Amino acid sequence: MKKQDQFYFDNFVECTDCALRAARLLQDTMKNFDPAKIKEDMDKMHDIEHEADTKKHEMLGVLMKAFMTPIEREDIMLLSSCLDEVTDKIEDVVLRMYCNNIHYILPAAIDMARIVVDSCEEMVILLEEFKNFKRSKSIHEHIIRINTLEEDADRLFIQAMRELHEHEDDPINMIKWREIYFYLEKCTDATEHVADVVERVIMTNS
Repeated sequence: MKKQDQFYFDNFVECTDCALRAARLLQDTMKNFDPAKIKEDMDKMHDIEHEADTKKHEMLGVLMKAFMTPIEREDIMLLSSCLDEVTDKIEDVVLRMYCNNIHYILPAAIDMARIVVDSCEEMVILLEEFKNFKRSKSIHEHIIRINTLEEDADRLFIQAMRELHEHEDDPINMIKWREIYFYLEKCTDATEHVADVVERVIMTNS
């Protein structure tokens, strides 16, 4: 692979690494929740999100000057934006936890955060394989796995919302957790969007 082409695929992987670190921080924040540390965790998350934004801007800077690209420019821009969106959505969860001033974590939220981590781990492998998409024998397996995890998250979201409305008597807490569940579900939607874009690029370039 040409050196200038390698940059694009390396940048994609670096962006997925940001998303995975954000997901693991979210999971750690929930599993070891301390209301007194939520601001500190939010700041850590913002640092990761800022790094992801920097990677996206680096991509756009190179793309603007490039004469030839390994795949269509529009696909590079779309994939870069979708990868950045994953980290943004994960940060949104922690921001909502902070803004809603929550004092405890519901078990279903930890389960959903685990699925977010699993999805991001699959996304890292998917983008590592992406540079070899014309020859890779496993890339479709990772796309399917990400889609399956998104379906798992949807089922868990519905179950968590049902249990929340069954067992939560405080309407304020119900509103707080409905929002957090909603933002958690959007994280796996974002990883599925990445998988969908990769799949479309493979189809149009094969």
